[in-house]
Amino acid sequence: MRHATLVELAREHGVQLPAALAGDWPLRLVGAADERGWFRFQRLYDIARSVLRSEADVRRLLLETAQDEAGDGSGWLEIQVDPSGYAARFGGLTPTVELVLDAAAQASDATGVGIGVIIAANRTKHPLEARTLARLAAQYAGRGVTGFGLSNDERRGAPAEFGPAFRIARRAGLLAAPHGGELCGPDSVRACLDELHADRIGHGIAAAADPGLAQRLAASSVTLEVCPSSNVSLGVFAKPADVPLPPLLDAGVQVALGADDPLLFGSRLTAQYDLARNAHGLRDADLAELARMSVRGSVAPAEVRGRLLTAIDDWLKDNDWLKDNGRLKDSDWLKDSALSERDADEHGLGD
Repeated sequence: MRHATLVELAREHGVQLPAALAGDWPLRLVGAADERGWFRFQRLYDIARSVLRSEADVRRLLLETAQDEAGDGSGWLEIQVDPSGYAARFGGLTPTVELVLDAAAQASDATGVGIGVIIAANRTKHPLEARTLARLAAQYAGRGVTGFGLSNDERRGAPAEFGPAFRIARRAGLLAAPHGGELCGPDSVRACLDELHADRIGHGIAAAADPGLAQRLAASSVTLEVCPSSNVSLGVFAKPADVPLPPLLDAGVQVALGADDPLLFGSRLTAQYDLARNAHGLRDADLAELARMSVRGSVAPAEVRGRLLTAIDDWLKDNDWLKDNGRLKDSDWLKDSALSERDADEHGLGD
């Protein structure tokens, strides 16, 4: 959500925003990796969600999201939503999912950005609720729902308890995309693999501390959604250079860069590629391969995947030509290369 939209909808619906949400932007949440800090982060997140009161609000949110992602170079989004958080406002779980899917389809038609929806269960709630959501996700498999996730504080809710829900989703052919390995250690990532049979893991950065686990991820082609700005804002790492992106790439792990939550953390997708270049020294070829991994780790339709992969290759060839002809230096970044319509992150995975 755009910050201006948050403020406007809050005013329209009479929602009192705390100073942290209403004031200077972007918000900084360093220290939220501990439980007290996480509670504050979750409270702000829930307050921000609470301004969505009407169908028009939801449609506006999806359209503006797609517009902003298109402007940032994205061609495909996979967004997670827990419909139980909105069901009381929009007539139940099924009407909520249908509203989100319809709004996503309209936004995609208006912007040209493809959108898939991942229905996510809340690991702080009872596992039976997750099964209900998995059945709902399965009902809409192939009709806009592309996956099933598990979100919220990974220190709560044992992954094994949510295994039955993921089995329901897997039988429907949905991508398994739980969160894990951000706030906890390698065992959290391992549980996503062993108990939930994850195809993709939200964050998963703790795997860098366990070479054997990293090798397992690489061998099984499980993609990690690495979100550098989020990790720093939440205090998981002190600075971008501490995010273990290079060790994961060196181990052969598939990585999709993500912004996690641009509203609260203040940066979008292109900024994550900036960090990969400036904090970790990745070159054009590395950034292009990161973009390809993001596309390969998605469930975008074949036509979309082909178009995006071709655009990434074209960007890399164009940059090579500019360098060979002395028109681009290694230190130049995408926004300086006059290639904004074919930049290296023309893909997109939203969290």
